Amino acid sequence: MLTALGVTGAAEDPLLDIVISNVQYRVQNETNRKDMPEGLVSVAVYMAVGEYLNMKKVSGQLEGFDLEAAIKQIQEGDTNTVFAIGDGNLTPEQRLNSLIDYLTNGRSRELHRFRKFVW
Repeated sequence: MLTALGVTGAAEDPLLDIVISNVQYRVQNETNRKDMPEGLVSVAVYMAVGEYLNMKKVSGQLEGFDLEAAIKQIQEGDTNTVFAIGDGNLTPEQRLNSLIDYLTNGRSRELHRFRKFVW
């Protein structure tokens, strides 16, 4: 997913291993489970990507990540393609912050389905 977002070199970054471990512990703690159910793997991936991007951003190491949308709109005949995010009223950093927030917290409600009660 990081590659799809334009982040390069993440596979060799030791920070990614730390983030993945932290997300796994977070999911297990919030669901009171010792395992990682298959249904939560994609949620954990989103959370790990969000936390990784946030760690890189706040440490000033997020390089090669294009925050600008390259093209706003292309129209040829009756075909219309829009690439920009939103209506353009957000700065690139605000869009990145929104993306990080969604990746980190946007699917956290899905954890409830897999929660075990502890007495």
